[in-house]
Amino acid sequence: MEAFLKKMQEYVGYHSVMLGLIGLAASIALAYSSVATAPAIAKVLADDKKASLAQVMPEKLHDNDLLSSSVEVSDTNMGTAPVKVYIARQGTSFSGAVFETSGSGYSGTIRLIMAVDGEGKILGVRVLSHTETPGLGDKIEVLRDPWITKFNGLSLSNPDEKGWHVKKDGGMFDQFSGATITPRAVVKAIKQGLDFFNAHRQELLTSTPAK
Repeated sequence: MEAFLKKMQEYVGYHSVMLGLIGLAASIALAYSSVATAPAIAKVLADDKKASLAQVMPEKLHDNDLLSSSVEVSDTNMGTAPVKVYIARQGTSFSGAVFETSGSGYSGTIRLIMAVDGEGKILGVRVLSHTETPGLGDKIEVLRDPWITKFNGLSLSNPDEKGWHVKKDGGMFDQFSGATITPRAVVKAIKQGLDFFNAHRQELLTSTPAK
């Protein structure tokens, strides 16, 4: 019996050591893989962000690298986290600001990216992500409908406060048949973005972006 128990202890001990070594090897492999792929992942994320910025901020309006020219601005109306604002410049002159805003749609949060010029006029707006109903709410995507492009050139004074609603609520913006909540959320989010820029305009115009 003693011999049997001794063999069992040796058996269990051997396998415990082997399992430990296998676990250690797996951890090292995962760590190496993470380090090795980190640059590639970072590049993909940077390229995606650059593509999003280019959709709303025309390249002809700036000659700086937007990804390396950003500031963070705190605004409780935009959430608890600071808002990252990408500053566009022509030489040393401010030519625009790009930032995210969001609204609550029918099926969840709608994330938008928008750009405004120094006077607070919209240069472009695009949807970054949403979970709205296919065939109805997804008309906010520029590839499905040009509706989102109709905000270009608008500002807080054009239209006035009453105009910044969908037509069903007395405003000037079209809603979608069978999907009023989605465009209503987008209009509200864009108006919120304009309010944000207006509140921090001077701060952004004179900001020194982090390198």
